[in-house]
Amino acid sequence: MASTSDVLELLQQVAEQVITPRFRALSGDEVDEKLPGDFVTIADRESEQVLTRELPRMFPGATVVGEEATFADPRVLDRLGDEHVFLVDPVDGTRNFVKGSPDHAVMVSELRRGEPTRTWIWQPEHQQAYLAERGAGAVRIDHGVEQPMVPRQALHRLPIGATSKGARRGFTADGQLAPVQMSAWCAGIDYPRLATGQLDYLVYKNLKPWDHVPGAVLLRELGGASMVFEGRDYRPTDAGPGLVIAASRELAELVIETWQQP
Repeated sequence: MASTSDVLELLQQVAEQVITPRFRALSGDEVDEKLPGDFVTIADRESEQVLTRELPRMFPGATVVGEEATFADPRVLDRLGDEHVFLVDPVDGTRNFVKGSPDHAVMVSELRRGEPTRTWIWQPEHQQAYLAERGAGAVRIDHGVEQPMVPRQALHRLPIGATSKGARRGFTADGQLAPVQMSAWCAGIDYPRLATGQLDYLVYKNLKPWDHVPGAVLLRELGGASMVFEGRDYRPTDAGPGLVIAASRELAELVIETWQQP
């Protein structure tokens, strides 16, 4: 059976062979829009094909649920509760990738009977990886140097948050929060920023599991919380109406309470 490091090596190889050669080198016929503003590139499609082929070879019997496969056939999401599943986001932050921004990532997460167990986030242009395993903690690998990550400490300042919702930019909840920033438009960048203390919370509208399961596993191992606006813990099958990820449950509850006020 393959190891955690074997999966990271696979992600790095896919990025090196399929994604990075297309970075800032995409031709017009290599970029499509699935929906207005929702880009997909040849790098997304080819990297998902490789990961979909190789992960079951490394873990016989595993199911792969990929972003592009699900767009083609939404019924693929029905497999999330299978015995052993790998969620694949082949190029997270595709819009950034198309625009030539280094803020993109490759993400894979593992589920056992619907429960997230492990996660891998690889940022090829930043040469940083974030790995987490349920109950075993999280590590950051920066240019090949591995460092254990530690739980976030109590805040001694106003919480700093980010969202992709432009209408909430600068929101302070009447002084309870620092002015809200815009997100990086890439969960594989935003979640590590939260994990390393650059942010204290994130708010998302769309709940695609390949975007949020990796970061939810990472933050759980660091004492954080992922909660839907209904006030309960996030589940991979959730579809809305919104998601808050925070350095602590108390902060997540505060954000949920204040965010929905007029």
